[in-house]
Amino acid sequence: MAKALDKGVGAGPRIPAMTHLTDIITLPHGRPGTTRRLTIHRFGTGDGPKAYIQAGLHAGELPGLVVARHLLDHLTRLDAQGRVKGQVVLVPMANPIGLDQVLLGGHVGRFDLASGVNFNRAFADLADSVSAALRPGDLKADADANGRLIQRALATAAAALQPRTEADALRKLLLSHAVDADIVLDLHCDSEAVMHLYTTPACWPLGVADLAARLEAKAVFLADQSGGQPFDEVCSTPWDRLRARHGGPDTPIPVGCSAVTVELRGEADVDEGLAAADAAALIDHLAWRGIIDGPAPAVPDLYDLATPLAGVDRVRAPVGGVALYHVPLGASVRAGDHVATILDPATGDRHPCHARSDGLVWSRTQCRYAGPNDILLCIAGREVLVTSGPLLTA
Repeated sequence: MAKALDKGVGAGPRIPAMTHLTDIITLPHGRPGTTRRLTIHRFGTGDGPKAYIQAGLHAGELPGLVVARHLLDHLTRLDAQGRVKGQVVLVPMANPIGLDQVLLGGHVGRFDLASGVNFNRAFADLADSVSAALRPGDLKADADANGRLIQRALATAAAALQPRTEADALRKLLLSHAVDADIVLDLHCDSEAVMHLYTTPACWPLGVADLAARLEAKAVFLADQSGGQPFDEVCSTPWDRLRARHGGPDTPIPVGCSAVTVELRGEADVDEGLAAADAAALIDHLAWRGIIDGPAPAVPDLYDLATPLAGVDRVRAPVGGVALYHVPLGASVRAGDHVATILDPATGDRHPCHARSDGLVWSRTQCRYAGPNDILLCIAGREVLVTSGPLLTA
């Protein structure tokens, strides 16, 4: 914890009081003789908007861990200068369980080995609890006051969760620190990918285009609900349902949380230069949001970047074999283009794979040995292709 320094009136130049606090929390429900800890950094006084940023929820996705360390350096410096106007909560390593999972020499950070559940799924949806707690007359004609009331109710509902496993205790801790934030940024990466974002249609107008422009994102995917209760959506979508149930002309409810999953390219893009640039872009975005006191350089208008998550063309292998790609990441393709081939190494047969839609190739799988129906690459299309079921992969 940083010490506060203030020389007082008449004692020379005023040195801003530093607000940086560090919490180290031991996860409950671990096995006897073992402990895992979560480190949480807080900056600011809480008088302004709150931003929550975490990295490494999928513990094998390392680019975000490097970006988070750069963010910590930036925020420590800005805090010493008294320039954190709102509140920033930073969790540089959000998944100590996954970081500890090594199986036969390979790191397994995406799924909880105890349950098989994806670490970025099965977060608690607090909308029903908050809805039940709202009493007649609680909501007024003041949207800002209603927003603050709901933020407090969400925090109370998160605190009341009763986890029974270490992984669910981790989910509760992360959600408890994020659910009352105005801005949530969850840092991930894909297998091989260009920079891209996920958010909801309600969040998109709240400045996500600015974030996309500063990060030089090549794609943004929108969905009301993608399925499986991922972290970003359990922070943002309760507001949509509460607005539908309780909002009205006399009881306006804002879009109280702008939550975004930031995909920092691919798993191999662990690079100091990229991480430094990404962290600087995030700080500029926080300044643009009014959380950091400082200039935010102008960026281009990227409002036409967003496409429906249901429009993603996931090109799959028709049979098992070796995947041969014919288009690079970031390429624009047309429906019908030959984008990949599956080579059967036993017979020499080649099976072509074609795009179903026009769009940008934004991700590919690193593993070039495919099983039947495995996803090979993904194209950001504008035409809806999926009309039911989950929109995210495992």
